[in-house]
Amino acid sequence: MTGTKATEDLLTADTSGDSEALQLLFEEHQRRVYSIALNFFGGDYETASDVTQQVFLKLFIKMEQFRNDAEFTTWLYRIVVNTCIDEQRKQKRFLPFDLIFGVNEPHVKKTQEERAERRELSDEVQKAVADLKPKFRLPILLKYVEGLSYEEIAKVLECSSGTVASRLNRGHKALAKKLGHLKKELFL
Repeated sequence: MTGTKATEDLLTADTSGDSEALQLLFEEHQRRVYSIALNFFGGDYETASDVTQQVFLKLFIKMEQFRNDAEFTTWLYRIVVNTCIDEQRKQKRFLPFDLIFGVNEPHVKKTQEERAERRELSDEVQKAVADLKPKFRLPILLKYVEGLSYEEIAKVLECSSGTVASRLNRGHKALAKKLGHLKKELFL
């Protein structure tokens, strides 16, 4: 999620109280915010929608606090991450982590058995990701779902690139341990 010319133009304009500018900012970024929340909360559409609304409410209230010393998108990601963590704390439990590793494949008709096997595999991977601690899950989400670099993840999570690399490494190892049995099943 890089800053676009439209976002830059909106930020240079006085957006406080300008409902049209705020609406345009919402329209430009709402899908990305919703996507992060949806993945964080395992495909829970209602929670993702609620979190998206919370993020934009916070964004509109705090717009004057944006100092332009970082990219707008980094600041927005930080708000999204904090809002997701806050919501998770409210729920006091982990939810399934659906759709995080969905693979876009060509539209080829599959048998019902193939679709069922793929769904079982996907569910198992999603469960393993959902079981990760948030400090490992968030870098994985930002890296593989959002496609951010280590440096961008470090800015969002307010840590060093080395910490991001370490957390990704530990998250990968935990997933490999939990999902190691799938390797044998996939290649038999």
